[in-house]
Amino acid sequence: MLNIHNLSVSFGGTYLFEEVTFRLGAGDRVGLVGKNGAGKSTMLKILSRELAPDSGVIATEKEVKIGFLKQDIDFIKGRTVLEEAYQAFEEIKRAEGKIEDINHQLTTRTDYESEEYSKLIEDLSDVTHHYEILGGYNYVGDTEKILLGLGFKREDFDKPTDTFSGGWRMRIELAKLLLQYNDILLLDEPTNHLDIESIIWLEQFLRNYPGVVIIVSHDKMFLDNVTNRTIEISLGKIYDFNKPYTEYLELRGEIREKQLATQKNQEKKIEHTEKLIEKFRAKASKASMAQSLIKKLDKVERIEVDEDDNSVMNISFPVSMTPGRVVVEVEDVTKKYGDKTILKDIDLLVERGSKIAFVGQNGQGKSTLIKAITKDIDYQGTIKLGHNVQLGYFAQNQAEYLDGEITLLETMENAATDTNRSKVRDMLGAFLFRGDDVEKKVKVLSGGERNRLALCKLLLQPINVLVMDEPTNHLDIKSKNVLKAALQKFEGTLLLVSHDRDFLQGMSNIVYEFKDQKIREYLGDINFYLEQRNMQNMREVEKRDVIKEAAKDNKQQQVSYQDQKKNKSLQNKLSKIESQIQQLEKEIKHDNKRLETDYEKLMADAAFFRAYENKKKKLDELMEEWELVHEEIERV
Repeated sequence: MLNIHNLSVSFGGTYLFEEVTFRLGAGDRVGLVGKNGAGKSTMLKILSRELAPDSGVIATEKEVKIGFLKQDIDFIKGRTVLEEAYQAFEEIKRAEGKIEDINHQLTTRTDYESEEYSKLIEDLSDVTHHYEILGGYNYVGDTEKILLGLGFKREDFDKPTDTFSGGWRMRIELAKLLLQYNDILLLDEPTNHLDIESIIWLEQFLRNYPGVVIIVSHDKMFLDNVTNRTIEISLGKIYDFNKPYTEYLELRGEIREKQLATQKNQEKKIEHTEKLIEKFRAKASKASMAQSLIKKLDKVERIEVDEDDNSVMNISFPVSMTPGRVVVEVEDVTKKYGDKTILKDIDLLVERGSKIAFVGQNGQGKSTLIKAITKDIDYQGTIKLGHNVQLGYFAQNQAEYLDGEITLLETMENAATDTNRSKVRDMLGAFLFRGDDVEKKVKVLSGGERNRLALCKLLLQPINVLVMDEPTNHLDIKSKNVLKAALQKFEGTLLLVSHDRDFLQGMSNIVYEFKDQKIREYLGDINFYLEQRNMQNMREVEKRDVIKEAAKDNKQQQVSYQDQKKNKSLQNKLSKIESQIQQLEKEIKHDNKRLETDYEKLMADAAFFRAYENKKKKLDELMEEWELVHEEIERV
């Protein structure tokens, strides 16, 4: 489906990758991995034809459709969520416009007997058939299903897109791509702004995707659950194995160990041969043998060991001064957005040296409470910062606050004080921005490099309390590990929001779960919290809901055995319906492609036409049934 041959790209005389070759076929779900700045996003831009390579060839089959989800999304203001999602159906919308125009003419004209009027009726028939073939009668239901799967609620559909955060706008763009039935999907950090339920939904969708999927992600669990192949870009080369990420790492490690062992044995043999040559050279009778050994040594193909790029950030968070015993005191805090209450009567006491993790689904108030503590939003209630508290805040969209038109060095110098301005170059070097890198404009940096710069900038201010909201977004796996180690060594107070269980392990001694406008305290680390909830991983914690309010006494009770049984039955029924819908959609899509190439012959085939209509009718019935079952599950 996609052939890449001898692809090379360089910036400023340095190759991102050189003479790279690989092939992608239907069913390949590729994890494209590597360090921040290795060239992953550049590779996606080249594959999407947005960027031209310096050299090499990209060959695709005819009429291959490529969808590309970028990290930076721009929408036209004024559109609602549904209107923006419908942009995925340009051809259907054009056909819809033609149908509306013809119908308007048919209702306003009175020359019923004229040839023009008859021609309008014929045109309406043709356009309607084309509209049907394109899936015009299904796109509304398909759009709602995808948006619901990505976490939107029905009441969100008619809201303007500019009222949503960047993460939610990214979900709309992802919905558009998933609705277009592209042959190749290029996804650049698709999970960065998704909560756990939406990630699970996306995993299921991508596992069943019939085309090619190429994913740039630093979420190890997501890569392992979705991909069947890993391509790593490292030091200008690629390493390509038909394994998900974790298995690939193990396999590449084993291969490198074997290469090292073989190289060591070869070096011993070469060293022994060189000693013999020196020994034989000294004797005239052995000169011919020495020449023979030299020729033999020249022919030896030297074993090379795959290089590893092990450069990592050098990061630490020094404590500026010792604050008072109570660092943050929250009393009766309530926050509403319009009529919607996010937090209600929240009380929280943070003591010096605490390491606290905030967990829970998106929209439950984790970031809202963080923004209230940092005075970024208004709220009802009282929040007091303790004596000598110097708070450092890393927002979820921290990189967006950087000025793209200035250089890295200017970014740091503008934020520096007289006491640390002389250190900014050293600080940038510690965050892997070295030499001419510091003169780059911020806008050319990758998402991960911007996050690194934002972290570096954070260290210019005195800190004894760190508040971090999803700090690992965009960071490569090695950088995440370095950041984790630095935060574990931080001797101050830490408030951390994250969905990443791997990152959270060993990071906190208190966990607060956000749910239903309230918070609940767990005195232990993330593993203790999971044990208390009697679950295996964070995904289950954020997906399951086993508590409901009693209608009469307003006390929380355990869901009855009968309700649990009913819920399980409904979930099984929903999964079965979704499988049937997916199968029918594939069959209808196949039939539509056949109709595009041989319309008249197939429409004259009564058996084909009857089967085709039955499939569409069945699909509509299943969509209605899906909605009914979904509503019933919510009621249970």
